[in-house]
Amino acid sequence: MRVLVTGMAGFAGSHLADYLLADGAVQVAGVVRTATDQAQLAPHREQPSMFTADLTDDAAVRAVLSAWAPERIYHLAAQASVGASWADPAETLRVNTLAQLNLLRAVADLVPQARVLVVGSADEYGRVTPAELPLTESSALRPASPYALSKVDQDLMGAMYHQSHGLAIVRVRPFNHIGPRQRAGFVVPDFCRQIALIEVGQQAPTIRVGNLAARRDFVDVRDVVRAYVLALELGELGAVYNICRGRSVAIQELLDRLLGLARVPIAVEMDTRRLRPSDMPDLVGSAALLTQQTGWQPQIELEQSLGDTLDYWRGIVATTEPSHCG
Repeated sequence: MRVLVTGMAGFAGSHLADYLLADGAVQVAGVVRTATDQAQLAPHREQPSMFTADLTDDAAVRAVLSAWAPERIYHLAAQASVGASWADPAETLRVNTLAQLNLLRAVADLVPQARVLVVGSADEYGRVTPAELPLTESSALRPASPYALSKVDQDLMGAMYHQSHGLAIVRVRPFNHIGPRQRAGFVVPDFCRQIALIEVGQQAPTIRVGNLAARRDFVDVRDVVRAYVLALELGELGAVYNICRGRSVAIQELLDRLLGLARVPIAVEMDTRRLRPSDMPDLVGSAALLTQQTGWQPQIELEQSLGDTLDYWRGIVATTEPSHCG
């Protein structure tokens, strides 16, 4: 089977590459924006074929599909930062919406039998009340950031192309996923990076934090990519599935657990620059539908996710030039 992963060099994309390449029954190709974006990919005996393409360029998308003729497409490429979406809303909407539009148009014309996974986000649900939790796939969509709005666009576009063109599309709404290789700019890698810097004396022994009261439903990225594959293979075409653990954890608890893994004492300091204008107090979902139809369950515990991420950032810090303490 020929598989194409857009955004293969990204956080989830690199882990999906690991998972797919472990299966000798598939041939894997990835799309990256630049040749240097391949740095995230782990070494393998069998390297995936790689295409360099800007997915907002319609001709480039069609060239990739014509060359690879995939039977499965995992569309992971996106601008994935809520913070960056507030800094440049128009670019987030343009990139996330146009890239997928180009992809689905090309699929309809060139490989209409391919199964396509459209990746949305739990952020699509927006601000919710405690009475609405846990969130299911039928919960209202009320995006509260430009990023969330772009994900609603992608989600509904996937449903539209399934209905209008009969494309074999499955949609997913992953909740917060964490693990090694997640870049700075997200809560867990930000904490881990600061701890790693403090441990080697590159930062003063104070960690800067944002809103610690917010609660989120965290699941390991390696469980998420396994859910992607199961959803695309076993899910109902046209359907949408939550991917989550089914319980929320306060950011304060994440920080406390990470501080417990630190090798030196660390103080905590509030940094108002890390606060977001649309931060929601709680977000927890139900993955009952995905479990019912595919058998998926999260397997990696939160403690392992945090420990693996901290070790990853210790490795990053160890291989970079020392900076002044801050």
